[in-house]
Amino acid sequence: MKRTICARLFITVALAWLALISVAAAETLPRVKPEEVGFSSDRLGRVTEMLRANIAASEIPGAVLLIARHGKIAYFESLGTLDPKAKSPMRSDAIFRIYSMSKPITTVAAMILFEEGKLNLNEPVGKYIPVLGKMQVATDNKPDPEADPQKLVLVPADHPISIQDLMRHTSGLTYGFFGDTPVKKLYAEAKLGNVTETNAEFVERIAKLPLSYQPGTTWDYSHSTDVLGRVVEVITGKSLYEFERERILDPLGMKDTSFYVTDESRQPRIAEPFENDRKIGNGTTVGDPRVGGAWESGGGGMVSTATDYARFLQMLLNGGTIDGQQILGPKTVAYMTADHLGNAVVPGPYYLPGPGYGFGLGFAVRRDLGVSPVNGSPGDYNWGGAGGTAFWVDPKERMFVVFMMQSPSQRMRYRPLLRDMIYAAIFDEAPHSNDAQAR
Repeated sequence: MKRTICARLFITVALAWLALISVAAAETLPRVKPEEVGFSSDRLGRVTEMLRANIAASEIPGAVLLIARHGKIAYFESLGTLDPKAKSPMRSDAIFRIYSMSKPITTVAAMILFEEGKLNLNEPVGKYIPVLGKMQVATDNKPDPEADPQKLVLVPADHPISIQDLMRHTSGLTYGFFGDTPVKKLYAEAKLGNVTETNAEFVERIAKLPLSYQPGTTWDYSHSTDVLGRVVEVITGKSLYEFERERILDPLGMKDTSFYVTDESRQPRIAEPFENDRKIGNGTTVGDPRVGGAWESGGGGMVSTATDYARFLQMLLNGGTIDGQQILGPKTVAYMTADHLGNAVVPGPYYLPGPGYGFGLGFAVRRDLGVSPVNGSPGDYNWGGAGGTAFWVDPKERMFVVFMMQSPSQRMRYRPLLRDMIYAAIFDEAPHSNDAQAR
């Protein structure tokens, strides 16, 4: 009897230990010398020197940069300070407000439902959120600082907002924290995004505002992904975080990715901006993730670490799988990362993807080698967050980059700077057989 109990106890402990080892292994990609995957150490060193110099000049407080190619990490550095007020050093597991880098995660959640036949992209959003079924559209919504938004002429929408419109920002919804069109002014006055509101309450409020453009006609950056998060909740009967944790975050080992950081043991790892660099846009400042709330903003509410997000990007680069975890099928990932604008959708006055880029389902997608003023490859896809974070994935080079900092005022400066310097560090084509693909 004692031997049987001891044997069972040994097996239980052994299985638990193996599970812990598996989780730990799943959280990191292998580290290699840059030359092993086709990078120049000297040229990547220039990136380090640039960041250190700019940190020393108090341009940014600190940063974490991770570069992976062929499934292996070629560069992973944490530089500067985590919290400039406390003067604590930056750490590799620092937690950052990733803002709009939440959007790809939410879109992947919706595409899981798409693969399961629970959601079609041509379906009207009103099928799941009836209050958004019949929207009004502004007839003249040109940027004008002097325009009175109360004098807008509204007409009924020609056709309903579709699920695809939410994913590619052609819904007619908008943001109020930047720009000066009349509808944007109405959004700013509405003060959307109160953390005490649920996602259901949020969509009830946004449905009362007019659309900037007829659905499906114009790219305009917006709260669309927040609405998409609510669609996920309606279909699954779970909160957005519950579903994402169950189907994406836990399977990928993204243990530090969430909407809030209420766990006090994790709070010392939260990165902070300079005190004079907390403004994101019109009436919007950097929030405090330590304070929990009801709103789970699928479009901009998450926090994460460089290694967590690296796992997510490697999954996409692998065609939806990593370490035996199949999140999406490869054809679905290819579909998401293709341009969904074509010639039918026109860029709005604030076209954030920039020249040479279209937009897929959750990402800006490069159309051509040229045209864009930044380096890259046709088919690369990217996005960033208002707090300073950014990423891009280059399937042609089998590469992705995660850049984490908290400096809203510097976000547009560092994205092209890093792209150009990192592409300049690639010196050959490393063999694809070196990829750390899922087993």
